[in-house]
Amino acid sequence: MQLNPSFRGIAINSLLAIDINLSRRLGVCMGARGPGAPLRPMVALLAFSGHALPWLCGTLLCLWRSDSLAGQEVLVNLLLALLLDLMTVAGVQKLVRRRGPWDAPPGFLDRVALDSYSFPAAHASRAVVVSRFLLNHLVLAVPLRILLYLWAFLVGVSRVLLGKHHLSDVGCGFALGFLLFSLVESVWLDSAACQALLAAWMSFSRSG
Repeated sequence: MQLNPSFRGIAINSLLAIDINLSRRLGVCMGARGPGAPLRPMVALLAFSGHALPWLCGTLLCLWRSDSLAGQEVLVNLLLALLLDLMTVAGVQKLVRRRGPWDAPPGFLDRVALDSYSFPAAHASRAVVVSRFLLNHLVLAVPLRILLYLWAFLVGVSRVLLGKHHLSDVGCGFALGFLLFSLVESVWLDSAACQALLAAWMSFSRSG
């Protein structure tokens, strides 16, 4: 049965209204005087753990110190996954231009990561990409695997608690992260390709 266009529009608008209302109610750590203000520093730290900056810098540092071909292969692909996530989310955000539930201007760290708008949630997408990558390419004990899943989920939740994103932004961010991770896995660069990239980068750095 085909839905009447007007009924479909009303249904979509109703869902969006529920999303906005519920997201605002959950933004308890928004500002210094909200009901969740005492938890704000901890929630902000959790959100920062999903920011692009520490993951990009950490991956580059590990790559610089790595002397293992297998390790360099994993790190180069992780770096490419992080860059792909960063650019894809930034591009979609620029196209959609959805504001957050409180329409707050992006902070300095958000601007650094090209995270200027609300949809999709960049931190949620990145948390999924990173957690799935680590789960696939590191041998981890079961408790650590559970903690990685929990961390990725809580990073997304933290952005809602801080009033930065709607629930739907975070949900779509999670979904986008899974898609991007699958894409990176399907075009995985082998050790030879990674070494060629590193050699090209070293040559470029020296010439610069």
